[in-house]
Amino acid sequence: MSWEEFWFVLTGCVLAMWACRVIPLFLLKGRELPPRLAQALGFIPPAAFAALVANDLLNPGMFDAGVWPAAIPLVAAVASALVAVKTKSLLWTAVAGVAVYAALAFFAV
Repeated sequence: MSWEEFWFVLTGCVLAMWACRVIPLFLLKGRELPPRLAQALGFIPPAAFAALVANDLLNPGMFDAGVWPAAIPLVAAVASALVAVKTKSLLWTAVAGVAVYAALAFFAV
């Protein structure tokens, strides 16, 4: 890729990001969104987070190294979900997930 192509692509990306993020801010500033739209937009962050988590937990080659190495993140995710439901605390959910993952990875050797 030449420098001219690089700058063309970079400029296009900046303009697209600006159009998608900045223009709606100015157009919607000071306006109330309809309740149904506000409710629908509220589902975007959990859906994006779920997609990122699912992408890390489930992949086509997850069982290549064996069943146990593939099960470690799944068991840690289940433990995290249980702690999240019980405590409703992001801190304790993260601590439990990391601790369970570390313990299982340590004893898997």
